Amino acid sequence: MWTHRSWQGRFLAHPLPAAERLRGYAGWCDAVEGNTTFYATPTRETVASWARQTDPDFRIVVKIPKTITHEHRLTDVDEPLRAFLTAVEPLGPRAHALWIQLPGSFAPGDVAVLARFLRRLPDSHRYAVEVRDPAFFTDPRATRLLEGVLADAAAEWIPFDTTGFFRRPPTSDAERDAWTKKPRMPLRTVALTDRPIVRYLGRDDPEQTVRGWRHWVDVAVDWLGEGRSPTVFIHTPDNADAPMLARRFHDEVRARVPGLAALPEPTPAEPLTLF
Repeated sequence: MWTHRSWQGRFLAHPLPAAERLRGYAGWCDAVEGNTTFYATPTRETVASWARQTDPDFRIVVKIPKTITHEHRLTDVDEPLRAFLTAVEPLGPRAHALWIQLPGSFAPGDVAVLARFLRRLPDSHRYAVEVRDPAFFTDPRATRLLEGVLADAAAEWIPFDTTGFFRRPPTSDAERDAWTKKPRMPLRTVALTDRPIVRYLGRDDPEQTVRGWRHWVDVAVDWLGEGRSPTVFIHTPDNADAPMLARRFHDEVRARVPGLAALPEPTPAEPLTLF
């Protein structure tokens, strides 16, 4: 996402037209989760506006609609898939990966369905898969099965790290809501491709979030040393400070990898004055 009510006037100028909010976000971070496409396929005109607001090297990880992944479970989806692929064409290189988030009920026994779906996808995009059945993480046979299918398609496995979040009981309304909705996922730090993607969920307390991501700083540094180009998304239950936290994570990695490019310098949310 690239807009949040609590960001208005803090990270993004306020008021800011909807057609300019991605541009404002791109002043803070160089990647975003395209989560809105999960709920409906956007028009090409809408997607073209996203492209106009960002540089070609900006990364959008675009989620495939739930009609395909959750309702039809990757079968009999020719029409909605064709419509989605047509809609996202204007992104060009900004479409860093198409994100296939599968429901928690998608189990190791369904991997053959995923394999058939991946084989039918065009080579013009890269793909990344997020699974939520714990068996994929805890059963070595299921892990190997999924890794093999993803490797055949040169697709990445997106881990959603919620281990730190579930370490302590919730202490805020946002944390209590996330406690009931977010999946309890085992930790996974293995990359399959040169462009790994990580989703990390911290706490509303920024310092707890920072303590919880220490191992991801180590992993990101190692991946960069191996020549990989990771994308890490930082979440908290309320997401109030997410852009600032994402920059802090990047700064911690950059302190250990000095050759890593700096993030863009944000445009002030409010005009600067003399007083």
